[in-house]
Amino acid sequence: MPELKDIATQIRRDIVRMVHAVQSGHPGGSLGCTDFLTALYFKVMEHQPVPFEMDGKNQDLFFLSNGHISPVFYSALARSGYFNVSELATFRKLDSRLQGHPTTHEHLPGVRVASGSLGQGLSVACGAALTKKLNNDNKIVYSLHGDGELQEGQNWEAIMFAAHHKIDNLIATVDYNGQQIDGPTDKVMSLGDLDSKFFSFGWKVLTMNGNDMDDVIATLEKAKSLTGKGQPIVILMKTIMGAGVDFMMGSHEWHGIAPNDEQLAKALAQLPETLGDY
Repeated sequence: MPELKDIATQIRRDIVRMVHAVQSGHPGGSLGCTDFLTALYFKVMEHQPVPFEMDGKNQDLFFLSNGHISPVFYSALARSGYFNVSELATFRKLDSRLQGHPTTHEHLPGVRVASGSLGQGLSVACGAALTKKLNNDNKIVYSLHGDGELQEGQNWEAIMFAAHHKIDNLIATVDYNGQQIDGPTDKVMSLGDLDSKFFSFGWKVLTMNGNDMDDVIATLEKAKSLTGKGQPIVILMKTIMGAGVDFMMGSHEWHGIAPNDEQLAKALAQLPETLGDY
C-alpha cells in the first residue's frame, strides 16, 4: 500500500520536526504508532472531518488514551482534513490548540476527550461505545493505550466492565512496545501474559505487527468483522519505539526527549518528504 506508506513517512517527518521545533514532546511512541494511526484515519475508520461534530453520531470514533503521543495524533488529524496542516507549526507553543497532551477546551477538531492522565481512556471508550449501542448507532469505537499505561488499575475495571456489558462495538489497541519513560516495562512493573489476561477477562484477543502496514490493515479489518458478536476486542500491537528513525528505535530514552539540530537532520534524511511539509 504505497500511498498509506507515503502518508506514514510524512507523518513521521512531521513528528520529528514538531518536537524539535520546541525541544519538547514525545517522539518515540509517536513514531512507533504512526502506521496504526495512518491506517485508522486514512483507510479503516468511517469518519467525517468536516464539519467536525463532537458527538460523532453515525461515525466511527477514536480515543487516544496515551495522550503524550500527541504529535502523531495531531499530524494524522491534520493530514486527514480535520484542520489545516500549517497549524502543526504551533505545536506546544503559547496559545496553541495543539497542547502537549490533547485537551478539549481549545476546541481542536478531532479531539473528543482530554487525555494524558494515563489509565482513563478505556473508561471513556466504553462509555462512548455503550452510548452508540443505546442509540442504535452501529458504528465502532476505537481506542489506543500504552502498555505501561496498563499498570494503572482503572484499566482493569474498564476491561471487566466492557466484557460484562458485552460492549462488542469496541476495538481497543495496546501499543505493546515494552518501553515506558523509566525503562523497559518488564523492569518497571511486568505486565505478565497480556494475551491470557484479556482472554480470561472475556475479551477477543488479536495480535499484530504495528509497524507492518499490510498487517495493520488486515488485523483491523479482522477486528471489525468480529464486532457485534458479544465480546469487546483488543489488539496487542507489537511496535518498536522510534520506528522509522534508526537511532531512536527500541530505546526508552526517546520516550520524551527531542532531537537536536544534528539529530533532526539525520532523522529527516531517513524520512523523505512525500506530501509536503507544513
